[in-house]
Amino acid sequence: MMHAPTFNLFTTTGEIVRLEDYLGCNILITFWASWCPDCGKDLPKKEQLFQSIDKNNVKMLTINVAGRERDKADGIAYANKYLTQPTLLDNGREVYDAFQCKGVPTTVLINKRGIIVEKLDDQATMIEIVESMGKHLL
Repeated sequence: MMHAPTFNLFTTTGEIVRLEDYLGCNILITFWASWCPDCGKDLPKKEQLFQSIDKNNVKMLTINVAGRERDKADGIAYANKYLTQPTLLDNGREVYDAFQCKGVPTTVLINKRGIIVEKLDDQATMIEIVESMGKHLL
């Protein structure tokens, strides 16, 4: 069990988001890149979840791993086109590496105490992610 590393990142619209702002909430973070086929399957399902979830119970964020994009603009363009969840821009791979991610997409579940309770890699299905949320967060 590890405490979630803290971060301050800009959103695609230029606001600063600090992980501390979400303490006391359950959090689901998705790390992704625009060129990644598995992200292209995962993110639309996460969007459906974001539309239907109780946002008082679980906060959902995505983090575009800018350091894994060919061009930083690609991630911003993708987010503006497809995502309604708050999308943060990693400083290169800083937060991605701090969370010890091995690939994209990576889904990280953080409980109300700021503990990482589950990290699911690019092979995880949406059913596994939702089951894990039910087990750890809800």
